Amino acid sequence: MNARDGHAPSAASRPQLLADTALRLLAERGMRGLTHRAVDEAAGLPQGSTSNLARTRAALLEAAVGRLAEREAAVLTPHELPRPPRDRPSGAETGAGPGAGAASGAGAAAGGAEVPALAEALSRALHRYLTHHRELLLARYELALEATRRPALREVYDRAGRAFREPVVAMLAAAGSAAPERHALSVVAWCDGVLFSCTAGQFHAAVPTRAALRTSCAELLAGMLPGAGASRGGTGVAGE
Repeated sequence: MNARDGHAPSAASRPQLLADTALRLLAERGMRGLTHRAVDEAAGLPQGSTSNLARTRAALLEAAVGRLAEREAAVLTPHELPRPPRDRPSGAETGAGPGAGAASGAGAAAGGAEVPALAEALSRALHRYLTHHRELLLARYELALEATRRPALREVYDRAGRAFREPVVAMLAAAGSAAPERHALSVVAWCDGVLFSCTAGQFHAAVPTRAALRTSCAELLAGMLPGAGASRGGTGVAGE
């Protein structure tokens, strides 16, 4: 809803409208096409509206990053993420001691059992990005490059990125990863690589199926989680 629809946005919705418009302009025109005047025009608001809420370009970019994080967080809702089992052995229980062998075996079994759930969640998010949220991806790439030149924006961008990285670390730890931080780097880098390649890289012409993404993700996880190798065959390869 914007001024062109005949309804002026409320004070509460205007910051969101302007941030969403900024993201759309970044995707359509790139960083050079993002100006306060362009946001006003694209949002159908009087000139000066964007400047009233984000007086500087830096403030406008930070607002765009904040809104990007909000919208990306909604791509995969919390209830769609796999939940760790309540009876997972703790780190102390998997250490040396009389029960170490049994605990290690339990961790291996859990890792194998959870690969399909993890692969399903990650592939669902990737497929949704590529099929319904390409605009967000293009805007993110523009902002990521700009953040390399603006330390203040880098801080905001990195803080927003932790909202995705930290759940991945937690999921891998719950699945029995021996090095969840390091494994999370591999998983996040793989996801970022797939998204970039299929949006702006060599594979932009065709979107992989959910099944293909799920299988590839399961193959990646199989090398990280104990006992996961046996689960690869059960991830499903039917087209979607």
